Amino acid sequence: MNVLDNFKDLFVEIWQQGISGVNFTQIGLAIIIFLFFLLLRGLIAKFILQRLKNYVSKTSNKFDDALVEASAGPVKFLPIVLGIFMATSYMDFEGKMSIFVDNINRSLITILIFWLIHQIVEPITYLIKRVEELLSKDLLNWVVKANKILIIFFGFAATLDIWGIKIAPIIAGLGLFGVAVALGAQDLFKNLISGILVLVEKRFKIGDWIFVEGITEGIVERIGFRSTVIRKFDKSIATIPNSSFAENAVVNITETTNWRISWIITLQYSSTIQQLKNIRDQIEKFISTNKDFKIGEDTEHAVRIDKFSDSSIDMYIRCFTVTDEWSEWLKVKERLAVKIKEIVESNGASFAFPSTSIYVEKK
Repeated sequence: MNVLDNFKDLFVEIWQQGISGVNFTQIGLAIIIFLFFLLLRGLIAKFILQRLKNYVSKTSNKFDDALVEASAGPVKFLPIVLGIFMATSYMDFEGKMSIFVDNINRSLITILIFWLIHQIVEPITYLIKRVEELLSKDLLNWVVKANKILIIFFGFAATLDIWGIKIAPIIAGLGLFGVAVALGAQDLFKNLISGILVLVEKRFKIGDWIFVEGITEGIVERIGFRSTVIRKFDKSIATIPNSSFAENAVVNITETTNWRISWIITLQYSSTIQQLKNIRDQIEKFISTNKDFKIGEDTEHAVRIDKFSDSSIDMYIRCFTVTDEWSEWLKVKERLAVKIKEIVESNGASFAFPSTSIYVEKK
């Protein structure tokens, strides 16, 4: 009997003593509270968030869709923070353990706040109606990313501060290291600044067809902090440092409004004046009356006898097409080329080609 009584007394003593002054009754209650909030988290994710997503998907406003999608993570994290806070509130910790638990709760709440701010930065841009017109979509993406990085940094600093770790001395120490890194990363900063200028000046955007003189040609797929990714027409990927766009001419073909055809056709010197005039007039008539070509003050066409070359009489032809689609533009060029050949042949003239005459002097 004495053994059982001793075991009972020891069991009760250990039960009441618990861990760090918290008895097992409080621990069991804390576990139950935490499990309840975990169950609440599941209900929020399954019913409330899902219903919100279904509701906002029916509206034409993009802001509410983006806001619900972005806040899903922090909303799911909230019951966990509440659960830990409520559970630890029912436990009477002593001394350093009490400070440790308090710091955990403060850290979790700080993380929740900065996570929420981090997530809603992007949806807020939908409220600024003309922000994309002022900054361009790609530059706006850069601004959003930069703000997100700053929020993460400040959230990290605030969490460290809760634990008594000051961020200022760390930054000061990193400053010297940063100077050394900067000296070896001049190209990185050069590319970064060039990328910002590309976006600010709106030279091109994602989806544009560009030609970088002497480097590459293709469709812009991504504009990054250091480089830009271009999908070439053979489907290969070209990653171009942003500094290349500052040092080389960039032609944005997508922005072309007047697609031009500019040719020099060469006619033989045996062509008569009347033949030349007839060819000139018939080509000009074809261009001015055909629906494929744009006729106007800013798209003035020209068909003129240009100059006497070494082996030919050159006729200059310039005109602008109505279409701005590359494939259709090629078809218009083909039709014009066929028509010019028909006109030249119908007038009994011929095209010239480079030739050299050799005269042998007889003695």
